[in-house]
Amino acid sequence: MQLTRRQFAKACGMGALSIAFGGSVVGCAKSGQKGATTRVSDDGTSQVIVTMTTTSEPAAGFDPLFSWGCGEHVHEPLIQSTLFTTDADLNFVNDLATSYECSEDGLTWTFSIRDDVKFTDGEPLTAHDVAFTINGINANEAAEADLSMVDEAVATSDTQVVLHLNKPFNAMMYTLAVVGIVPEHAYDPSTYGANPIGSGRYMLEQWDRGQQVILRANPDYYGEAPLMERVIAVFMDEDASLAAANAGQVDVAYTAATMVDASDVPGYEVLNCASVDSRGISLPAIPSGATKTDGGEAYPAGNDVTQDEHLRRAINLGVDRQRMIDNVLGGYGTVAYSVSDGMPWYSPDMEVSFDQAAAMQLLEDGGWVKGDDGIYAKDGLRAAFSCYYSAADSVRQALANEFANQMRDIGIEVTPVGSGWTRDPSGIYAHQYADPVLWGWGANSPVELYTLHYGPSSGNYACYEDAQVDAHLDAALAATTMEASYPEWQAAQWDGDHGFAPEGAATWVWLCNVDHLYFKREGLVVADQKPHPHGHGWSLVNNVDKWHWE
Repeated sequence: MQLTRRQFAKACGMGALSIAFGGSVVGCAKSGQKGATTRVSDDGTSQVIVTMTTTSEPAAGFDPLFSWGCGEHVHEPLIQSTLFTTDADLNFVNDLATSYECSEDGLTWTFSIRDDVKFTDGEPLTAHDVAFTINGINANEAAEADLSMVDEAVATSDTQVVLHLNKPFNAMMYTLAVVGIVPEHAYDPSTYGANPIGSGRYMLEQWDRGQQVILRANPDYYGEAPLMERVIAVFMDEDASLAAANAGQVDVAYTAATMVDASDVPGYEVLNCASVDSRGISLPAIPSGATKTDGGEAYPAGNDVTQDEHLRRAINLGVDRQRMIDNVLGGYGTVAYSVSDGMPWYSPDMEVSFDQAAAMQLLEDGGWVKGDDGIYAKDGLRAAFSCYYSAADSVRQALANEFANQMRDIGIEVTPVGSGWTRDPSGIYAHQYADPVLWGWGANSPVELYTLHYGPSSGNYACYEDAQVDAHLDAALAATTMEASYPEWQAAQWDGDHGFAPEGAATWVWLCNVDHLYFKREGLVVADQKPHPHGHGWSLVNNVDKWHWE
């Protein structure tokens, strides 16, 4: 008898866990019985054990000057304090900062810093540490946070720091909300990641590389004491995460829509977290033969099929997004029209109705003629292209296949190609500017809207450049308040004549926002979550200090 994927995961049971935990499960119940509580460690400390993807483990450790907190999968750094955070409605909430102001030209930002914060080594945190952190990120070529708009951060006193920008860029506020402040007096780039000194809610207790991380509450934290005193994050793949829940060895286990089935895990319930974790496909908008540079390396750019605007617009009309959510995600998701659905900077002009007849009419209006095989062609060029996706992601694989099926219905042939995130000739990054790619994006900030559509940006995978769109994006970043920036963000999407909306350049086809799903042990109260950004990782525990057991 052939085992299904779910049956295999359940059969793995403790074998999978033994590998993931290096032979032992830290902090689990003494009874070892399935479903036994893990809520208290051996010393009586309240704790929670959470599984995360293997990519959630920070390669450089817990160092904000590299990627911790402010990397690809943004989250609050927990070990370090930030200038401010965002609440469930994405409003800014002061943390280290007590106030801030911006000059009229948008080039000078001044932050006042509280004076009662100490690092875990007992030394005070001052504005000098804030300046050191920001300048250190810009000096580090390996840093993943983009603060390149800051020429210099200057501490004018122990409680005031001034940022001098080289261009208006108010969206840096969202980046600063996840940049943890490190101590100038105790920072060594070769050792800090493994032995971080911070001033946040938690301290690093133990890090078993490739396996797990244990955080414990900072007894000298200046804010409210964490309700959850110990947090254990275990890194494992999808099948092992499910096995961990089935074995009752963890309290929260991430899962995917293709695997979720609450009835299979007694003692657990499904925790469904809304997200802005969008799945979309980039559509190169220029002919083949060009190149685009990323990280100092030039890659082929352009695609002779998707460079046709009629075809890109037809693709957007021809996608039944709700069918994708029902068939692939089991209903655990929402339709996506952009990388920022539901955000204050979102434009309703990004929305498009499913209409196969209109899609085919649009192709024919653009000079495409349907062949005997049911696929359109134009000037001898078939409406056919490859679509790359991450072969390690079961949801993306299913979405890519569903997309190909739906495109076939309107006369476009799509060949899904599963690959890895590498830069070798067969890797996804080698094709990022020349072929459609099924990406995962999404953040609680408008930065990605800028990154994916600003003409010169290396993240502009469609390679579409429009001076009017760039002008709107620049104007949005130059606004002295976030509220004032929203109309310009929306105009960049569509201003009536220019934009990347489906009725305009249609440089992307967005499919769905993927709900973040977890098996949560009954009795664990998880605090209200703000919309999760891309990635099944640390964003879940942004507010783990407010979790508790009933």
